[in-house]
Amino acid sequence: MWPYPRTLAHRGGGTLAPENTLAALRCGLAYGYRAVEFDVMLASDGVPVVVHDPELGRTVAGSGHVNDYTAAQLGAMEAGAWFGPQFAGEGVPTFHAVVAYCKAQRIWMNIEIKPAPGVDVATGAAVARATRDYFGKEIAAGELLPLLSSFSIAALEASRQAAPELARGWLVEAIPADWERMAKELGVVAIHCDHQQLTRALALAVKEAGYGLFCYTVNTSERASELLAWGVDGFCTDRIDLIKPV
Repeated sequence: MWPYPRTLAHRGGGTLAPENTLAALRCGLAYGYRAVEFDVMLASDGVPVVVHDPELGRTVAGSGHVNDYTAAQLGAMEAGAWFGPQFAGEGVPTFHAVVAYCKAQRIWMNIEIKPAPGVDVATGAAVARATRDYFGKEIAAGELLPLLSSFSIAALEASRQAAPELARGWLVEAIPADWERMAKELGVVAIHCDHQQLTRALALAVKEAGYGLFCYTVNTSERASELLAWGVDGFCTDRIDLIKPV
């Protein structure tokens, strides 16, 4: 049900580095994390890039939307200085660059498909195809692969059509009443939810139904221990300095 790592660094480096950058991946690795979660959307030229917000301004200096710019233009934008001067010069990385780093360092990936509004199908298909192409040898060898996930049902369905050999997780805030029906229809292997919305009874139900159960974003060791005792399989955390990788 869950052959993947238990503890993941949220957006690469949690709250210790600018999120969704190569610097964040280096930070997570420095704390011993060889499993990460990050977000992927499409630039205007259809190239997948690693960034969370569809609008510029919070973590990436500039105005407008991510899909107003090409991947090369985004790569030249400032995505690190907002966090600290030591990170100045970090740009928005391409999905290819992030995967290359993670593969070189043997870091497992939970790849969240994060489509900009109205681009769900194209994003789901593009990210799935790219992941399949990057991991062709691993697919052929039957090795452990990244896990795709998304809040977008349309993106999940598109990713399944584009690369059915890749496993997927369905992201929700609170697990809905019809979760089991939806999970079967989507063909996912895991449910990903906000840990604050999870109950012990729901955790037990998900596990008894044969699905993996993943939580975001768990930032205390006490809560992590409680969730694991409930049967939660894994979680991501911002506090990679407090919670040791398992």
